[in-house]
Amino acid sequence: MGEPVSLGEVQETLLIPLYGRARDAGDTRSILGDDMAVKLVEEIDYDFAKFTGPSLGGAVLRASIFDQYVRDFLDEHPDGTVVDLGCGLSTRFDRLDNGRVRWFDLDVDDTMALRRKFFEDTTRYTMIAGSLFSTEWYEQVRERSGPVFLLSEAVLLYFPPEEVNAVLGQLAQAFPSTPLAFDTGGPIMMNNQDRNPDFRQVPARMKWVCEDPRTLEQFGLALVESRTFASPQREVASRWPAKHRYGMRALSWFPPVRTYKLNLFRTEMSEPS
Repeated sequence: MGEPVSLGEVQETLLIPLYGRARDAGDTRSILGDDMAVKLVEEIDYDFAKFTGPSLGGAVLRASIFDQYVRDFLDEHPDGTVVDLGCGLSTRFDRLDNGRVRWFDLDVDDTMALRRKFFEDTTRYTMIAGSLFSTEWYEQVRERSGPVFLLSEAVLLYFPPEEVNAVLGQLAQAFPSTPLAFDTGGPIMMNNQDRNPDFRQVPARMKWVCEDPRTLEQFGLALVESRTFASPQREVASRWPAKHRYGMRALSWFPPVRTYKLNLFRTEMSEPS
């Protein structure tokens, strides 16, 4: 028997990208090469085979774009701190560890309890059980001075807009002049969730609609860049098989591709007094 899963409704969605990364690892030309995801899927007692839709491949493309945001940060700040907010069972630290980064993975109690079955803290890697909407983790991740990179992948979408707006302003105040990466989805994407065969297998639904990421600048953010699956970074596109590289470009007009955005912001607010 594998490790049993006992997760809340939103938390259960983390199993979709995990399975997507595991399937990708088995491809002849894997994008992420996430062998750890394969191990996790093999050791977790869950019916992953029920996920068969486009979200599996989409999760891999999304992860590769977010990975590049982090790589670019670490190229400039190799001793910097990275915080993955709502990490789920991400293996991003394993993929991107440069031997110098200070890394924090944060997620709620049930997810972190499952995560700790497979991962351990080290001198440079720390798991925190907590909510990205709380402030209790702030001081811990600022334990050493220097640049910080914040990211939250496929998490904020599941919360009401008032909660998302509040936490964005909160992060902008607490982490001034800091890069912050997260994804947004427009109304067409949100209104068609029930047509997605993967979403039909889980009860949670996304709640936060953001058609134009630039509107979030009112919360103390500056939009650096906004990408879709049709416009990955050049380094990322070179690692994608042709079916994704050219296929997504051909679908750049398609609403689910055009309105789902992978964004890099920088907080603008000054240090709190």
